[in-house]
Amino acid sequence: MTTPRKLRIATVSLAGCFGCHMSLLDIDEHLLELLGQVELDRSPFTDIKLPGPCDIGLVEGGVCNAENVEVLRAFRQSCKLLVAVGACAINGGLPAQRNMIPLTEILEEVYHTSPGLAHGLIPNDPELPLPLDKVYPLHEIVRIDYSIPGCPPSAHNLWQALSDLLAGRPPELDQHWIRYD
Repeated sequence: MTTPRKLRIATVSLAGCFGCHMSLLDIDEHLLELLGQVELDRSPFTDIKLPGPCDIGLVEGGVCNAENVEVLRAFRQSCKLLVAVGACAINGGLPAQRNMIPLTEILEEVYHTSPGLAHGLIPNDPELPLPLDKVYPLHEIVRIDYSIPGCPPSAHNLWQALSDLLAGRPPELDQHWIRYD
Protein backbone atom coordinates (compact mmCIF):
# COMPACT_ATOMS: atom_id res chain seq x y z
CA MET A 1 0.00 0.00 0.00
CA THR A 2 1.41 3.41 -0.96
CA THR A 3 1.32 6.37 1.35
CA PRO A 4 -0.52 9.37 -0.08
CA ARG A 5 1.78 12.15 -1.23
CA LYS A 6 2.06 15.01 1.23
CA LEU A 7 1.23 18.43 -0.17
CA ARG A 8 4.11 20.88 -0.37
CA ILE A 9 3.66 24.29 1.20
CA ALA A 10 6.01 27.25 0.82
CA THR A 11 5.87 30.72 2.32
CA VAL A 12 7.49 34.06 1.59
CA SER A 13 7.43 37.49 3.20
CA LEU A 14 7.79 40.63 1.09
CA ALA A 15 7.22 44.24 2.26
CA GLY A 16 5.54 43.84 5.61
CA CYS A 17 6.23 43.18 9.25
CA PHE A 18 6.37 39.35 9.29
CA GLY A 19 3.29 39.39 11.56
CA CYS A 20 1.39 36.98 9.30
CA HIS A 21 4.11 34.37 9.72
CA MET A 22 3.93 34.91 13.46
CA SER A 23 0.17 34.34 13.26
CA LEU A 24 0.89 31.07 11.46
CA LEU A 25 3.05 30.04 14.41
CA ASP A 26 0.11 30.92 16.67
CA ILE A 27 -1.87 27.93 15.38
CA ASP A 28 -0.04 26.22 18.25
CA GLU A 29 -0.73 22.47 18.49
CA HIS A 30 -2.17 22.51 14.98
CA LEU A 31 1.42 23.01 13.75
CA LEU A 32 2.12 19.37 14.59
CA GLU A 33 -1.03 18.31 12.73
CA LEU A 34 -0.02 20.48 9.79
CA LEU A 35 3.52 19.07 9.71
CA GLY A 36 2.01 15.58 9.65
CA GLN A 37 0.09 16.46 6.48
CA VAL A 38 2.55 18.58 4.49
CA GLU A 39 6.14 18.98 3.42
CA LEU A 40 7.56 22.43 3.94
CA ASP A 41 9.49 24.04 1.17
CA ARG A 42 10.61 27.65 1.61
CA SER A 43 9.44 28.84 5.04
CA PRO A 44 10.73 30.25 8.34
CA PHE A 45 11.28 26.62 9.39
CA THR A 46 13.66 25.82 6.53
CA ASP A 47 16.70 27.43 4.97
CA ILE A 48 15.44 26.98 1.40
CA LYS A 49 15.83 30.25 -0.53
CA LEU A 50 14.29 29.32 -3.89
CA PRO A 51 11.09 27.28 -3.75
CA GLY A 52 10.70 24.13 -5.73
CA PRO A 53 7.36 23.09 -7.19
CA CYS A 54 4.75 23.35 -4.45
CA ASP A 55 1.03 22.90 -4.05
CA ILE A 56 0.27 25.92 -1.88
CA GLY A 57 2.22 29.15 -1.58
CA LEU A 58 1.49 31.64 1.19
CA VAL A 59 2.68 35.21 0.58
CA GLU A 60 2.63 38.00 3.13
CA GLY A 61 3.59 41.61 2.45
CA GLY A 62 3.19 44.00 -0.45
CA VAL A 63 5.53 44.54 -3.37
CA CYS A 64 7.86 47.51 -2.85
CA ASN A 65 10.95 46.85 -4.99
CA ALA A 66 12.20 44.97 -8.05
CA GLU A 67 13.46 42.10 -5.91
CA ASN A 68 9.92 41.65 -4.49
CA VAL A 69 8.55 41.51 -8.05
CA GLU A 70 11.12 38.87 -9.04
CA VAL A 71 10.50 36.76 -5.93
CA LEU A 72 6.71 36.98 -6.32
CA ARG A 73 6.75 36.03 -10.01
CA ALA A 74 9.05 33.06 -9.34
CA PHE A 75 6.82 32.02 -6.44
CA ARG A 76 3.71 32.21 -8.67
CA GLN A 77 5.41 29.95 -11.22
CA SER A 78 6.36 27.45 -8.53
CA CYS A 79 2.98 27.24 -6.75
CA LYS A 80 -0.23 25.62 -7.96
CA LEU A 81 -2.26 27.79 -5.56
CA LEU A 82 -1.09 31.19 -4.39
CA VAL A 83 -2.63 32.72 -1.27
CA ALA A 84 -2.29 36.39 -0.30
CA VAL A 85 -1.99 36.46 3.49
CA GLY A 86 -2.83 39.66 5.36
CA ALA A 87 -3.67 43.27 4.57
CA CYS A 88 -0.23 44.13 3.16
CA ALA A 89 -0.51 41.36 0.56
CA ILE A 90 -4.13 42.19 -0.28
CA ASN A 91 -4.07 45.99 -0.43
CA GLY A 92 -0.53 47.12 0.41
CA GLY A 93 -1.31 47.59 4.11
CA LEU A 94 0.93 49.79 6.22
CA PRO A 95 3.84 49.82 3.74
CA ALA A 96 1.47 51.43 1.19
CA GLN A 97 1.12 54.46 3.47
CA ARG A 98 4.08 55.86 1.53
CA ASN A 99 2.04 55.77 -1.71
CA MET A 100 0.68 59.26 -0.96
CA ILE A 101 4.16 60.77 -1.26
CA PRO A 102 6.11 60.72 -4.53
CA LEU A 103 9.14 58.44 -4.34
CA THR A 104 11.49 61.29 -5.30
CA GLU A 105 10.34 63.23 -2.20
CA ILE A 106 10.87 60.20 0.03
CA LEU A 107 14.39 59.61 -1.30
CA GLU A 108 15.21 63.32 -0.99
CA GLU A 109 14.06 63.37 2.65
CA VAL A 110 15.84 60.17 3.62
CA TYR A 111 19.15 60.64 1.79
CA HIS A 112 19.59 64.37 1.25
CA THR A 113 17.77 66.15 4.09
CA SER A 114 17.96 63.82 7.09
CA PRO A 115 21.26 63.36 8.91
CA GLY A 116 22.88 60.00 8.33
CA LEU A 117 25.77 58.13 6.86
CA ALA A 118 24.64 58.29 3.22
CA HIS A 119 26.37 61.65 2.59
CA GLY A 120 23.71 62.56 0.04
CA LEU A 121 24.11 59.40 -2.03
CA ILE A 122 21.10 57.23 -2.76
CA PRO A 123 22.28 53.62 -2.37
CA ASN A 124 22.30 51.51 -5.50
CA ASP A 125 23.34 48.06 -4.39
CA PRO A 126 21.80 44.64 -5.16
CA GLU A 127 21.64 44.01 -1.41
CA LEU A 128 19.42 47.10 -1.01
CA PRO A 129 17.20 47.36 -4.11
CA LEU A 130 15.72 50.75 -4.90
CA PRO A 131 12.03 51.02 -4.11
CA LEU A 132 9.33 50.97 -6.78
CA ASP A 133 7.24 54.10 -7.37
CA LYS A 134 4.72 52.74 -4.86
CA VAL A 135 3.88 49.63 -2.85
CA TYR A 136 1.66 47.28 -4.85
CA PRO A 137 -0.75 44.62 -3.61
CA LEU A 138 0.11 41.15 -4.90
CA HIS A 139 -2.83 40.87 -7.31
CA GLU A 140 -1.48 43.82 -9.33
CA ILE A 141 1.67 41.78 -10.08
CA VAL A 142 0.49 38.14 -10.35
CA ARG A 143 -2.71 36.09 -10.22
CA ILE A 144 -3.79 35.30 -6.67
CA ASP A 145 -6.05 32.31 -6.04
CA TYR A 146 -7.21 33.07 -2.49
CA SER A 147 -6.82 35.76 0.16
CA ILE A 148 -6.82 35.57 3.95
CA PRO A 149 -7.59 39.07 5.26
CA GLY A 150 -6.53 40.61 8.55
CA CYS A 151 -3.61 42.45 10.06
CA PRO A 152 -2.46 39.92 10.87
CA PRO A 153 -4.97 37.21 10.01
CA SER A 154 -6.07 35.35 13.11
CA ALA A 155 -4.48 31.99 13.79
CA HIS A 156 -8.03 30.61 13.73
CA ASN A 157 -8.63 31.79 10.14
CA LEU A 158 -5.15 30.73 8.99
CA TRP A 159 -5.75 27.24 10.33
CA GLN A 160 -9.26 27.16 8.80
CA ALA A 161 -7.94 28.26 5.39
CA LEU A 162 -5.09 25.74 5.45
CA SER A 163 -7.45 22.95 6.55
CA ASP A 164 -9.83 23.78 3.70
CA LEU A 165 -7.04 23.97 1.11
CA LEU A 166 -5.48 20.70 2.30
CA ALA A 167 -8.92 19.08 1.94
CA GLY A 168 -9.21 20.44 -1.61
CA ARG A 169 -11.86 23.04 -0.73
CA PRO A 170 -11.84 26.81 -1.20
CA PRO A 171 -11.21 28.50 2.15
CA GLU A 172 -14.29 29.58 4.08
CA LEU A 173 -13.23 32.07 6.71
CA ASP A 174 -15.07 32.94 9.88
CA GLN A 175 -15.80 36.67 9.51
CA HIS A 176 -15.91 37.00 13.31
CA TRP A 177 -12.17 36.26 13.43
CA ILE A 178 -11.08 38.88 10.87
CA ARG A 179 -9.26 41.64 12.71
CA TYR A 180 -6.93 44.55 12.04
CA ASP A 181 -4.79 45.06 15.14
